[in-house]
Parts: sequence; structure tokens; C-alpha cells
Amino acid sequence: MTFCREIRQECNQLWEESFEHPFVKGIADGTLPIDTFKFYVMQDAYYLEHFAKVQAIGAVKAKDLKTTRSFAHHSEQTCAAEMALHESFMDLLGVTQEDWAAFEPSPSAYAYVSHMYRSAEGELADLLAAILPCYWLYYEIGERLKEAKPDQPIYQKWIQTYGSEWFGELVEEQINRMNQLAEELPAERIKELKNHFRRSSYYEWNFWEQAWTMEFWTINKKEGAAHD
Repeated sequence: MTFCREIRQECNQLWEESFEHPFVKGIADGTLPIDTFKFYVMQDAYYLEHFAKVQAIGAVKAKDLKTTRSFAHHSEQTCAAEMALHESFMDLLGVTQEDWAAFEPSPSAYAYVSHMYRSAEGELADLLAAILPCYWLYYEIGERLKEAKPDQPIYQKWIQTYGSEWFGELVEEQINRMNQLAEELPAERIKELKNHFRRSSYYEWNFWEQAWTMEFWTINKKEGAAHD
């Protein structure tokens, strides 16, 4: 069994939690509040800015020119294609300069980005194991929601992007590369790579959650709670 098939099976329940999250289901049926999606898009723009930088680090860590070119291409695609998508969303959502001036990454978005950079301190395999769930899970969501017809056009556009053929090709390329990098590695290294992948899979679920709750840097204590 390949590395990716094995870790995908091991993380299946966690991925199912993403597929069933009310944020994702709200996009599919068009019931997601638009302010919630606006919060998500701004957090995702922050995430993608750093995702592209981590991809660029992958280009530097690559040991052959072909892989360097591939990671550089992926970084450019993130900057050009996905950031253009978000820019169109910003216009449709009415995001202003004042909104950006007041923007702060949520605790979960900040933690996910920090996890990617920490993983990127290792070898290329560590880096790729940490960023692969973002590619792969979004593509599976796009595939699952292909038949969805939300009344909100912006949600239709989001679904079409991640279920598209060009995005699927990028995902397949990185899955194949991950399998190649994991070949013949000792069990301890495989365990480390799986941990990167699993943690990112958790952060993917948590990214929906932080948007759904519009998470911020505050502490909400339950009434009646006490400490000894």
C-alpha cells in the first residue's frame, strides 16, 4: 500500500468530519451566512499567502531541477489562480481597506500556518506531508459537491474551482510525489510524515470551525465555572 493511500485511510474519520461540517454543508445548500463566508475568505487569504511561501521553500529544498520547477509552478498557481479567486470574492463580499486594516488572523489560522513553517524546517518530504491535505481534501470536497446547486453564486464559484480538472491535476501530481518521497524510508520517518499529514488534516477541520464560530483572540468562560 502506498504512503498516501495508507494515511488517507487512517485519517478518514477526520476527513469525514470536514465533509460533514456545517460550514461545508452550508456552502453546498446555500444556507451559509454570507458574513461567515466573508470571515473565512479573509482568513483563507492569509493562509494562502503563507501556503505559497511554503511551496516556494519546497522549490529551494528540492534536489533536482524538475522538482524545483514544479514547486515554483505550484507556488505561482497559488498566487495567481487562488489569490485571483479571492480577490473576486473580496469585491463580491464588499471587503474594504478598513476591513483589511483591522484584520487579524484567527488563533486557528495562525496555528495552522505556524505548523506548516515548522514542518518546512525538515526535508522536502516533511514539507509536502504538511501541505498535501490542503490540496487533497479541498479537491475531494469539490468532487463531492459537484452536483450541488446553491442559490448563492459565490458558493457555486467556490465549488467549481476546487472540483476543476486543473486543480485535480495539481493534487494528483503532489500525491504521486509524496509517495515517491516516502518510498523505502524507515518506519520512524514514516511515522513523522504521517504525524505532519494528520495534524494538517485536523487543522483543515479546525479551519472550517474557526470560520463557523468566527473565532477571535478572546476567552469565553462558562458561567458558574470555578477553580479550586
